[in-house]
Amino acid sequence: MKTYIHNPANKSTKWYIVDATDMPLGRLASQVASILRGKNKPEFTPSVDAGDHVIVINSDKVVLTGKKAEQKFYRYHTLYVGGLKEVQYSDMLKNKSDQTVTLAVKGMLPKNRIGRQMIKKLRVYKDANHGHEAQKPELITLAGKR
Repeated sequence: MKTYIHNPANKSTKWYIVDATDMPLGRLASQVASILRGKNKPEFTPSVDAGDHVIVINSDKVVLTGKKAEQKFYRYHTLYVGGLKEVQYSDMLKNKSDQTVTLAVKGMLPKNRIGRQMIKKLRVYKDANHGHEAQKPELITLAGKR
């Protein structure tokens, strides 16, 4: 009996839609990252990108539990001297909720070239409108809604 190793030549990808309404950000990100990696498939191989495409809609309606909206900050550096900037997550959820979801999912993917390839299969939209009807995406419900 031989061990099955999944290779990119025989991969089949699906498209999924995830509704982020009233979903905690961390639970949404961990389950979307699992789908992007392909962990929901029986032919999962860690060294091969065998995941599916994910469309996240209604990212404006994602929630943070506890006091994270006021206490959590997104920090970045402008590459100038003294250029450390920080944005409160409550402001970021109001202004750039799609970027908030993308950064949370990106943090849960591998930090290598496979992870950079996986994050390209994620599309995040602030409302329910998306332009991917031609791909015939399936609506998937994730566990952990509030």
